[in-house]
Amino acid sequence: MPIRIATLSDIQAWVPLRAELWGDTSLDEHRVEAEAMLAKSPDEGIVFLDVVDGVGIRAFAEAALRHDHVNGCETSPVAFLEGIYVSPDVQGSGIGRLLLGSVQSWAREKGCSELASDADIDNVASRAFHMALGFEETQRVIYFRKAL
Repeated sequence: MPIRIATLSDIQAWVPLRAELWGDTSLDEHRVEAEAMLAKSPDEGIVFLDVVDGVGIRAFAEAALRHDHVNGCETSPVAFLEGIYVSPDVQGSGIGRLLLGSVQSWAREKGCSELASDADIDNVASRAFHMALGFEETQRVIYFRKAL
């Protein structure tokens, strides 16, 4: 399971996986967001991929340093797991754990002492994944909106 840092040449194969994770965004928007992730300095954000010769990209993890307040955290900056996705056919194989390990190593190199993430309250699989890999739930939030 070779984990490596993403490059511009990976966008074509990586974008469809982003669309599987975040299905409410168009492929064009994902492409723009992927390019923006790669345009960040490695000191501010990074993307790790699981790539197998002859198979392609099977999984990814996107992380960024957040300097603003991150709910449930006490330090700044905080490494934030923006998204992690493993193709269904290889879920449970340890790829997610390896990707998270790469994110954690990067975060420590950047001087972070906390790694944060979030999951939709209805996404039971994501919440279970986070808990199984050592995250602790810090708080629950419901967002409200009122049209004016």
